[in-house]
Amino acid sequence: MVLVALTFPLIWVGGLVTTYDAGMAVPDWPTTYEHNMFLYPLKSWLSGPWDLFIEHGHRLLASFVGFITIGVVLVTWMYDERKWVRWFSLSCLALVVLQGLLGGMRVLFDQNLLARIHGCVGPLFFVAAVALAAFTSTWWRDASAPTATHRYTRTATVTAAMAYLQLVLGAHLRHLSYNWPASVFSVLVAAHLLVAVALLGHVLLMAWRVSTQSDLRSLQLVRRPTNILTTLVLLQLILGAGVWRVKYNWPDWLPQPSSWQGHIVTAEGTLQIVTVTAHVAVGSLILAMAVLVALRASRLLQGTEAAAAADISPLTLGVTR
Repeated sequence: MVLVALTFPLIWVGGLVTTYDAGMAVPDWPTTYEHNMFLYPLKSWLSGPWDLFIEHGHRLLASFVGFITIGVVLVTWMYDERKWVRWFSLSCLALVVLQGLLGGMRVLFDQNLLARIHGCVGPLFFVAAVALAAFTSTWWRDASAPTATHRYTRTATVTAAMAYLQLVLGAHLRHLSYNWPASVFSVLVAAHLLVAVALLGHVLLMAWRVSTQSDLRSLQLVRRPTNILTTLVLLQLILGAGVWRVKYNWPDWLPQPSSWQGHIVTAEGTLQIVTVTAHVAVGSLILAMAVLVALRASRLLQGTEAAAAADISPLTLGVTR
């Protein structure tokens, strides 16, 4: 739970680095202006330029999350008897190491491709941390593994896949290459909007099911995160519209509210920074919540036959008899 709680602010700070275009504020890695990253003078960091402050802060927070991940792996291997959970904890460590290397290579080579990959791997690590918290939770251990996949589990799984696809599209929009033709931007925006509509339809379907079907309505561990997921997607749509407004102005074909008339788009203004970064962070939160719903449904929604007593890997929960 501590790992999850620390990873979300890390995603937020990483979004700030990109929004402020501060990724190259420190030109070397793993050092910071030829200092050991952890020994960089505190005064130079706190009183230096803002882009240096957030970039170096991002590195320190990412390193701290990495150390916490190592601790989680050690505790898991010491106290959890399930082999698949142990190996899954190692996959979390591999992801955080990969993300750190990608961030470093992004600085050393200054390539947009690496920035896009870095933006896609970060949410994957966040999801892995959420999954590990689920696997080691009391409700997971106490539940009996179902023998058949519930229809709601499949819907939640597809929703999570769509949420990640949306993040990949967003990463490409955040890190456009200068040699791409203008048509690529239009295609990416159109795809981003289409997936957003499909994702909204999926979460509304999920919300309808948890409010009308008895086996879902009575299960709070599934119903509550589903309702949170629906709220997050609705908030994300509002933030997405806000991002377009603060970055590209109001569309000419859409009636503009009187309160927005005369507003001037200001690059790296407070409103733009907060809106864009919040849109990025909430996107990762949607993915994590969708995965949590899918995991809870896969574990808690029983099939038609008696569940096996032994604890099994979630990878086998989708196999029907």
